[in-house]
Amino acid sequence: MKIQALLLLEVASLLVCNCEHLIIGDSSNKDMVYHTAARFNAIPYKRRVENIFYSNPQQKKIKSILVYDNMHSDAIARVTAGGVGYTFVNIRLKSEKGRRVDYDIGIYA
Repeated sequence: MKIQALLLLEVASLLVCNCEHLIIGDSSNKDMVYHTAARFNAIPYKRRVENIFYSNPQQKKIKSILVYDNMHSDAIARVTAGGVGYTFVNIRLKSEKGRRVDYDIGIYA
């Protein structure tokens, strides 16, 4: 019984990790301090890699990060520096080969 529960939990975590959106933290009742539409054209036969950097000028700590893939593609969004609990964040966006990048990014503090 315990093995089945652990196996179910493992499969569920793999399915959750295989999504195209990146949601870190809780954005309810938080102020949006930064919003941008990250749209970059495709490069034929290559992956497009872009970095989005945000630093809070008022030194407020980031409570939540929402990175939404508008194309529902297999592109990857990762936090490479800072993030929740810090006053800055660097988000790395990596497209599929030959596809463009189209994300909405919201940062809450």
